[in-house]
Parts: sequence; structure tokens; C-alpha cells
Amino acid sequence: MKSDALVIIPTYNEKENIEAIIHAVTSLEKPFDVLVIDDGSPDGTADIVKSLMEESQLSGRIHIIERSGKQGLGKAYICGFKWALEHGYDYIIEMDADFSHSPNDLPRLYAACHDEGYDVSVGSRYITGVNVVNWPIGRVLMSYYASAYVRTVLGIKLRDTTAGFVCWSRKVLEAIRLDDVRFKGYAFQIEMKYTALRLGFKIKEVPVVFVNRELGTSKMSGGIFGEALFGVLQLRCTKFKRNNE
Repeated sequence: MKSDALVIIPTYNEKENIEAIIHAVTSLEKPFDVLVIDDGSPDGTADIVKSLMEESQLSGRIHIIERSGKQGLGKAYICGFKWALEHGYDYIIEMDADFSHSPNDLPRLYAACHDEGYDVSVGSRYITGVNVVNWPIGRVLMSYYASAYVRTVLGIKLRDTTAGFVCWSRKVLEAIRLDDVRFKGYAFQIEMKYTALRLGFKIKEVPVVFVNRELGTSKMSGGIFGEALFGVLQLRCTKFKRNNE
């Protein structure tokens, strides 16, 4: 039976992690389906996913969309959001492939929306201090103060505005004009949360521990961070409307 919750995992060259992360997600007591959005990984990531799709115990629970070349994290998630809505999922979760987001936290993010009535739940690194493991101190400070900068400029209370471990209820993604989302990197995460807040939705931050990847290569770049830095200034002047308004 199809789950009511879908975990979207964008990938580019994640062959070291993808099989393990899919098995970790699908072995949880609460069933979650998985959608991999692969941007033409030359290392064979997509082939690994397709081989898992043929396993009888995972039949119908694993899905993949293959795109040609790297098109950006934000566009990958928008693609995944649209697919999830078309296929009737009520809860859609963003998650990295590299175990920096623990699969064991998925039920808590889901419960915050399904059981507690929040519209969005965020796996927050900073709601109870700084819960980051094995990051260089420079990157920790950059991320922490980036969120502080966003809170100041946009006037919101979220502690982890750039978090990429997020559960969205269906009604939020239906309300947001997904085709109008402009950013593709760090700023995408900020834009989505800020839009949800401006449209009147409730967000809960769920404390998680973020662990730096052990396998594979980080996709973070200075350009992505720069987009977030200047993107929030543009967001401050944006007027938001619900879809179909």
C-alpha cells in the first residue's frame, strides 16, 4: 500500500550513499516512499536506484526522475514537489543522500505535521544550540550567522532558515506558486520557508543533529552561499500570493 509520505532525495554522484540511505529510509517502522531526483550522475547513481526498484520488498516504494545535467537543488525539489502532488502524497520531505540528515528523525518530522497539526516541520540544527558534527568551524559559523542574518532581514523567528531537512504538508505546496520560486541553492530553502510563513502557515522546528558526510563530495559552493546572502534582500520586498489567487 502506498504511503502518505514521500521522501525526496536529490542526487549527483552519490553512488557511495544512495543504496544505504534508501534502505535506511524504507526500513523504518513508519513507511515512507522515496523519490530520487538524479541530475545525470556519471558515477551510476541512477542505475543503483533502478536496481533497487526491482527488489520485491521495495516494489512500488522507490521512484526516480532522471534529469539531464546539474540543474540546481531548488529545481530538483520543485520537480519532486510537483510529482508528489500529482501522485497524491499528503506529506513531502526534503532530505540529503549523504546521511547528514538521519533517517531516524523522519518519523519526528512527520509527526509534527501529521499528529501535532503543524503545516511545515524543519529539522533544525540551531533550535537547541549548535547541533553540528564534523563541520569545519568556519562553515559552522557561516551557516549559523547566515540564519541570524536572515532572521534580522526578514523579521522571522526561525533559528535554522537554511535547513534542508523539511517536511511539507500537501496544502502548503499547493498554496505556493512553485513555478514562481526563483532561487536554486541555499536561498531556495529560505524562500520556501519565508513564503510559507507569509502565507500564514505554521512551522515547527524539530531539533536534529546534523552530521557532515563521510562518503562522497559536498556540493556546497561560494556561489550558492552568495545567492542566499543577496537573495534575502530581494525576498524582503516580495509580495506573496497563494496559488490561483
